[in-house]
Amino acid sequence: MTEVLSKTVKMNAENEIARITNEDWKNQAHLQNRIVQPLLTDLYEITMAYAYWKSGKTKDFAIFDLFFRQNPFQGEFTIFAGLEECLKFLQNFHYSDSDIKYLKQTLPSSIEAEFFVFLRQLTVKDVTIYAIQEGSVVFPRVPLMRVEGPLIIVQLLETTLLTLVNYASLMATNAARYRMAAGDNVRLLEFGLRRAQGPDGGLSASKYSYVGGFDGTSNVLAGKMYNIPVNGTHAHAYITSFNDFNELQTKVLIDRNTGQERDLLVLALEWRSKLATIMGSMASEASDGELAALISFAIAFPDGFMALVDTYDVKRSGMLNFCAVALSLNDLGYRAVGIRIDSGDLAYLSRKARETFNNIARTYSIPWFEQLTIVASNDINEETILSLNEQNHKIDCFGIGTHLVTCQRQPALGCVYKLVEINGLPRIKLSQDVGKMTMPGRKGHALIDIMMRSVEPAPEVGEKVLCRHPFQESKRTYVIPTKVEPLYKIYWKDGKVCGPLPSLEEIRDRVRNSLNTLRQDHKRNLNPTPFKVSVSADLYSFIHDLWLQNAPIGELS
Repeated sequence: MTEVLSKTVKMNAENEIARITNEDWKNQAHLQNRIVQPLLTDLYEITMAYAYWKSGKTKDFAIFDLFFRQNPFQGEFTIFAGLEECLKFLQNFHYSDSDIKYLKQTLPSSIEAEFFVFLRQLTVKDVTIYAIQEGSVVFPRVPLMRVEGPLIIVQLLETTLLTLVNYASLMATNAARYRMAAGDNVRLLEFGLRRAQGPDGGLSASKYSYVGGFDGTSNVLAGKMYNIPVNGTHAHAYITSFNDFNELQTKVLIDRNTGQERDLLVLALEWRSKLATIMGSMASEASDGELAALISFAIAFPDGFMALVDTYDVKRSGMLNFCAVALSLNDLGYRAVGIRIDSGDLAYLSRKARETFNNIARTYSIPWFEQLTIVASNDINEETILSLNEQNHKIDCFGIGTHLVTCQRQPALGCVYKLVEINGLPRIKLSQDVGKMTMPGRKGHALIDIMMRSVEPAPEVGEKVLCRHPFQESKRTYVIPTKVEPLYKIYWKDGKVCGPLPSLEEIRDRVRNSLNTLRQDHKRNLNPTPFKVSVSADLYSFIHDLWLQNAPIGELS
């Protein structure tokens, strides 16, 4: 990475998530989850900071790379997310009086008082952040962020930056995989708040599932904070709360055609009798309590009637009762939205539901009835969607919760934050596990999957470039680029964000566009082709020379 390439709200741990309006969120980028603050870190960051301070290293200048070593979910790509939250954290970085008081009580009494004065006055004005654009497809070992600045300060940023990037990137990647499995024509809704790892996990899941390609969320606070579309119907409890028609406090609805009140129960019972024959069911088998519940819900939401139909039996009760109410609404000038199925054989039930809607549309000359939405939920994961695709399902929308927000297949991405340069000297972490070695020094120009040294000239269109595997000598190839784009840009310098940040919609668009640049074999679910991350010949030699200089030499005896 080169310069050419790379070209307050007081925050205390006890505070709850900021309650702000959508407009505040758009106009005041500094507002964020209030638990994200300097004390949201590991203790060893602060103890190291003291040791640095005690050793007189306050003027040392360091460079850290934030990257990951392996793509998640047995896939071959990752979506970079969380950058905006990192920048908000920097905007609000300071140790408050209460923070200092707590640290004095917590750290060993041997720590000198001047260190706490140093912390209280600490700012991030001398830190510079280079990063890939949020929402981009990224790959192992390529730094997502480069953090430059005084050693003590950039060390203190480590844990917080990692926690802001790790789950965000994992969640966005997981959501993108669900989107690819479902295809472009099926809506995806995130329903995971009640199963998420706490309220912060729930909010992050809602935000980054939307970034990754979901169409909405059930999380109302996420809708308010991030301007994400919110969706929801009702639970089985609403159906089971009704036993019979006597519990209907109101049965009438205004007829849009005449302006007069009509009895929706009477209409629904008439339609249920008519429909029983063509639907191959018996009206007597359908639950009266369920019909009462659906009538009540339809009266409450005549233009948004979406009903759960599997509380008792989809074919013998739920579908019959729903269609009876939907056709009654149609008589009064309203259109139902659709059904949700939350159990059973989703492929089979969705096909039967679509068949029923089509038959009713033809029999009663109601064309729009064919377009009623079928939503499926019930512990759906990526494999479930792929299986349903093979079974020719007729589902229009998936509501996905547990497996999405908990990242069932892999609970953590494993981003790391490694020192690569100190006072102009490249540093390398050696390990018996080659996969854990770091790439020393400033990396530069990115050409698809190539990293180069900062002292190298930028690649040029039409000129051949030798690409090498960073650690395996025999793996190398030539590439002739047809397009060269800078991978990194400066996002934070001189104590402020550099330029306007993209909106959530723009980040979401970047995810989609970035994924479109990948070959299909890199994105497939089963045995995807690895995307090769390479280094230039110069960087390869530099890494290996430094490796040999730092690796201990054994002695045979």
